Amino acid sequence: MSDTLTLPTRRDEAFRYADLAALEPLWPLATQEIRVAAGEAGALALVLDGTNADARDLSIVLEDGASFDLRLLNAGSAYGRIAVSVTLGKAAKFHLGAAQIAGGDQTAEIVTQVTHAEPDALSTQIVRSVLAGHATGTYLGKVAVARGAIGTDGSQSIRAMLLDRTATANARPELEIYADDVKCAHGCAVGELDPQSLFYLAQRGLPPAQAKKLMLQAFIAEAFVGAADEETLTQAALDALEAIL
Repeated sequence: MSDTLTLPTRRDEAFRYADLAALEPLWPLATQEIRVAAGEAGALALVLDGTNADARDLSIVLEDGASFDLRLLNAGSAYGRIAVSVTLGKAAKFHLGAAQIAGGDQTAEIVTQVTHAEPDALSTQIVRSVLAGHATGTYLGKVAVARGAIGTDGSQSIRAMLLDRTATANARPELEIYADDVKCAHGCAVGELDPQSLFYLAQRGLPPAQAKKLMLQAFIAEAFVGAADEETLTQAALDALEAIL
Protein backbone atom coordinates (compact mmCIF):
# COMPACT_ATOMS: atom_id res chain seq x y z
CA MET A 1 0.00 0.00 0.00
CA SER A 2 1.34 3.45 -0.92
CA ASP A 3 2.09 6.19 1.59
CA THR A 4 -0.80 8.16 0.09
CA LEU A 5 -3.27 5.43 1.07
CA THR A 6 -1.77 4.62 4.45
CA LEU A 7 -3.29 6.50 7.38
CA PRO A 8 -0.64 8.76 8.94
CA THR A 9 0.58 8.27 12.48
CA ARG A 10 1.50 10.80 15.14
CA ARG A 11 5.12 10.44 14.06
CA ASP A 12 4.16 12.56 11.07
CA GLU A 13 4.51 16.14 12.32
CA ALA A 14 1.55 17.34 10.27
CA PHE A 15 -0.69 14.86 12.11
CA ARG A 16 0.79 15.04 15.60
CA TYR A 17 -2.39 16.46 17.15
CA ALA A 18 -4.94 15.04 14.70
CA ASP A 19 -7.92 12.95 15.74
CA LEU A 20 -6.79 9.87 13.83
CA ALA A 21 -9.88 7.85 14.76
CA ALA A 22 -12.12 10.52 13.20
CA LEU A 23 -9.78 10.89 10.22
CA GLU A 24 -9.61 7.18 9.39
CA PRO A 25 -13.07 6.86 7.74
CA LEU A 26 -12.23 9.88 5.55
CA TRP A 27 -8.84 8.60 4.42
CA PRO A 28 -7.39 8.85 1.81
CA LEU A 29 -8.26 12.49 1.15
CA ALA A 30 -8.81 13.83 -2.34
CA THR A 31 -6.64 16.88 -3.03
CA GLN A 32 -8.30 19.94 -4.50
CA GLU A 33 -5.78 21.43 -6.93
CA ILE A 34 -5.84 25.10 -7.84
CA ARG A 35 -3.50 26.79 -10.31
CA VAL A 36 -3.59 30.54 -10.97
CA ALA A 37 -2.02 31.59 -14.25
CA ALA A 38 0.65 34.28 -14.47
CA GLY A 39 -0.73 37.73 -13.71
CA GLU A 40 -4.19 36.40 -12.80
CA ALA A 41 -6.05 36.60 -9.48
CA GLY A 42 -8.09 34.00 -7.64
CA ALA A 43 -10.02 33.61 -4.39
CA LEU A 44 -11.71 30.90 -2.38
CA ALA A 45 -13.76 30.81 0.81
CA LEU A 46 -14.04 27.38 2.45
CA VAL A 47 -16.37 26.78 5.39
CA LEU A 48 -16.54 23.57 7.43
CA ASP A 49 -19.70 23.85 9.53
CA GLY A 50 -21.31 20.44 9.30
CA THR A 51 -22.19 17.93 11.98
CA ASN A 52 -19.92 15.16 10.68
CA ALA A 53 -16.14 14.88 10.64
CA ASP A 54 -14.62 16.67 7.65
CA ALA A 55 -11.09 17.00 6.28
CA ARG A 56 -9.89 18.94 3.24
CA ASP A 57 -6.61 19.05 1.39
CA LEU A 58 -5.80 22.00 -0.89
CA SER A 59 -2.84 22.39 -3.24
CA ILE A 60 -2.39 25.87 -4.72
CA VAL A 61 0.18 26.92 -7.32
CA LEU A 62 0.60 30.60 -8.15
CA GLU A 63 2.51 31.37 -11.32
CA ASP A 64 4.59 34.53 -11.74
CA GLY A 65 2.71 37.66 -10.69
CA ALA A 66 -0.44 35.74 -9.71
CA SER A 67 -2.39 36.38 -6.51
CA PHE A 68 -4.76 34.33 -4.37
CA ASP A 69 -6.99 35.19 -1.40
CA LEU A 70 -7.96 32.18 0.72
CA ARG A 71 -10.41 32.40 3.64
CA LEU A 72 -11.14 29.45 5.91
CA LEU A 73 -13.69 28.88 8.64
CA ASN A 74 -13.27 25.61 10.52
CA ALA A 75 -16.34 25.55 12.75
CA GLY A 76 -18.20 22.27 12.44
CA SER A 77 -19.56 20.40 15.43
CA ALA A 78 -17.22 17.44 14.88
CA TYR A 79 -13.60 16.91 13.86
CA GLY A 80 -12.42 19.39 11.25
CA ARG A 81 -9.09 19.56 9.43
CA ILE A 82 -7.92 21.80 6.60
CA ALA A 83 -4.47 21.31 5.07
CA VAL A 84 -3.13 23.83 2.56
CA SER A 85 0.00 23.65 0.42
CA VAL A 86 0.95 26.76 -1.58
CA THR A 87 3.79 27.34 -4.05
CA LEU A 88 4.51 30.92 -5.11
CA GLY A 89 6.16 31.96 -8.34
CA LYS A 90 8.05 35.21 -8.91
CA ALA A 91 6.28 38.27 -7.43
CA ALA A 92 3.21 36.17 -6.58
CA LYS A 93 0.99 37.13 -3.65
CA PHE A 94 -0.88 34.86 -1.25
CA HIS A 95 -3.13 35.81 1.65
CA LEU A 96 -4.72 33.44 4.16
CA GLY A 97 -7.33 34.55 6.66
CA ALA A 98 -8.61 31.68 8.80
CA ALA A 99 -10.65 31.12 11.93
CA GLN A 100 -11.46 27.98 13.85
CA ILE A 101 -14.06 27.66 16.56
CA ALA A 102 -14.50 24.53 18.66
CA GLY A 103 -16.11 23.40 21.90
CA GLY A 104 -16.92 20.20 23.74
CA ASP A 105 -14.38 17.49 22.91
CA GLN A 106 -13.82 18.66 19.34
CA THR A 107 -10.52 18.76 17.53
CA ALA A 108 -10.01 21.47 14.91
CA GLU A 109 -6.83 21.97 12.96
CA ILE A 110 -5.33 24.02 10.16
CA VAL A 111 -2.04 22.94 8.61
CA THR A 112 -0.24 25.07 6.04
CA GLN A 113 2.96 24.94 4.01
CA VAL A 114 3.78 28.01 1.96
CA THR A 115 6.79 27.70 -0.34
CA HIS A 116 8.41 30.80 -1.80
CA ALA A 117 10.00 29.14 -4.81
CA GLU A 118 10.97 32.33 -6.69
CA PRO A 119 12.04 35.90 -5.79
CA ASP A 120 9.89 38.82 -4.65
CA ALA A 121 6.79 36.87 -3.57
CA LEU A 122 4.56 37.94 -0.67
CA SER A 123 2.60 35.72 1.72
CA THR A 124 0.54 36.65 4.77
CA GLN A 125 -1.28 34.30 7.12
CA ILE A 126 -3.73 35.36 9.83
CA VAL A 127 -5.22 32.56 11.95
CA ARG A 128 -7.57 33.07 14.89
CA SER A 129 -8.92 30.28 17.14
CA VAL A 130 -11.60 30.33 19.85
CA LEU A 131 -11.72 27.18 21.98
CA ALA A 132 -14.08 26.15 24.78
CA GLY A 133 -14.77 23.09 26.91
CA HIS A 134 -12.19 20.35 26.29
CA ALA A 135 -11.67 21.30 22.64
CA THR A 136 -8.27 21.19 20.97
CA GLY A 137 -7.33 23.71 18.29
CA THR A 138 -4.14 23.34 16.28
CA TYR A 139 -2.26 25.45 13.76
CA LEU A 140 0.88 24.03 12.17
CA GLY A 141 2.33 26.37 9.58
CA LYS A 142 5.59 26.37 7.68
CA VAL A 143 6.96 29.09 5.43
CA ALA A 144 9.80 27.75 3.27
CA VAL A 145 12.03 30.09 1.29
CA ALA A 146 13.94 28.35 -1.48
CA ARG A 147 17.50 29.14 -2.51
CA GLY A 148 17.53 32.19 -4.71
CA ALA A 149 14.12 33.44 -3.59
CA ILE A 150 15.47 36.87 -2.64
CA GLY A 151 13.02 39.63 -1.83
CA THR A 152 10.65 37.20 -0.12
CA ASP A 153 8.19 38.72 2.36
CA GLY A 154 6.41 36.14 4.50
CA SER A 155 4.46 36.62 7.72
CA GLN A 156 2.31 34.59 10.10
CA SER A 157 0.04 36.01 12.82
CA ILE A 158 -1.36 33.26 15.03
CA ARG A 159 -3.59 33.88 18.04
CA ALA A 160 -5.81 31.57 20.09
CA MET A 161 -8.38 32.45 22.73
CA LEU A 162 -9.21 29.91 25.44
CA LEU A 163 -12.66 30.33 26.97
CA ASP A 164 -12.04 27.53 29.48
CA ARG A 165 -8.84 26.37 31.18
CA THR A 166 -9.62 22.84 29.99
CA ALA A 167 -9.31 23.80 26.30
CA THR A 168 -5.99 23.32 24.48
CA ALA A 169 -4.31 25.35 21.75
CA ASN A 170 -1.34 24.01 19.81
CA ALA A 171 0.58 26.40 17.58
CA ARG A 172 3.77 25.93 15.62
CA PRO A 173 4.64 28.69 13.16
CA GLU A 174 7.88 27.72 11.41
CA LEU A 175 10.34 29.44 9.06
CA GLU A 176 12.79 27.56 6.84
CA ILE A 177 14.95 30.04 4.94
CA TYR A 178 17.64 29.27 2.36
CA ALA A 179 17.99 32.73 0.82
CA ASP A 180 19.46 36.09 1.80
CA ASP A 181 17.73 39.47 1.59
CA VAL A 182 14.32 38.26 2.79
CA LYS A 183 11.80 39.54 5.30
CA CYS A 184 10.04 36.82 7.30
CA ALA A 185 8.31 37.04 10.66
CA HIS A 186 5.85 35.16 12.80
CA GLY A 187 3.91 36.02 15.92
CA CYS A 188 2.04 33.60 18.15
CA ALA A 189 -0.05 34.12 21.30
CA VAL A 190 -2.43 31.99 23.36
CA GLY A 191 -4.51 33.63 26.06
CA GLU A 192 -7.87 34.44 27.60
CA LEU A 193 -10.27 37.35 27.31
CA ASP A 194 -8.89 40.41 29.04
CA PRO A 195 -10.85 40.85 32.30
CA GLN A 196 -10.13 44.58 32.35
CA SER A 197 -11.68 44.99 28.90
CA LEU A 198 -14.72 43.00 30.00
CA PHE A 199 -15.01 45.19 33.09
CA TYR A 200 -14.70 48.32 30.92
CA LEU A 201 -17.61 47.19 28.74
CA ALA A 202 -19.67 46.18 31.77
CA GLN A 203 -19.17 49.65 33.27
CA ARG A 204 -20.76 51.04 30.12
CA GLY A 205 -23.90 48.98 30.51
CA LEU A 206 -23.17 45.86 28.48
CA PRO A 207 -24.24 42.58 30.13
CA PRO A 208 -21.27 40.21 30.65
CA ALA A 209 -22.46 37.74 28.01
CA GLN A 210 -22.88 40.46 25.41
CA ALA A 211 -19.51 42.01 26.25
CA LYS A 212 -17.83 38.62 25.88
CA LYS A 213 -19.50 38.02 22.53
CA LEU A 214 -18.55 41.47 21.27
CA MET A 215 -14.87 40.95 22.10
CA LEU A 216 -14.83 37.54 20.46
CA GLN A 217 -16.52 38.94 17.37
CA ALA A 218 -13.76 41.52 17.00
CA PHE A 219 -11.13 38.84 17.56
CA ILE A 220 -12.49 36.51 14.87
CA ALA A 221 -13.25 39.33 12.42
CA GLU A 222 -9.51 39.93 11.94
CA ALA A 223 -9.38 36.78 9.81
CA PHE A 224 -12.03 37.97 7.36
CA VAL A 225 -11.26 41.67 6.89
CA GLY A 226 -11.19 42.52 3.19
CA ALA A 227 -12.73 39.24 1.99
CA ALA A 228 -15.21 39.46 -0.88
CA ASP A 229 -17.81 37.70 1.30
CA GLU A 230 -16.63 39.17 4.62
CA GLU A 231 -20.16 39.65 5.97
CA THR A 232 -21.22 36.06 5.23
CA LEU A 233 -18.08 34.57 6.78
CA THR A 234 -18.35 36.75 9.88
CA GLN A 235 -21.99 35.78 10.39
CA ALA A 236 -21.16 32.09 10.04
CA ALA A 237 -18.43 32.53 12.65
CA LEU A 238 -20.86 34.30 15.00
CA ASP A 239 -23.33 31.43 14.64
CA ALA A 240 -20.55 29.00 15.60
CA LEU A 241 -19.60 31.14 18.59
CA GLU A 242 -23.19 31.09 19.81
CA ALA A 243 -23.00 27.30 19.95
CA ILE A 244 -20.01 27.22 22.31
CA LEU A 245 -20.74 30.21 24.56
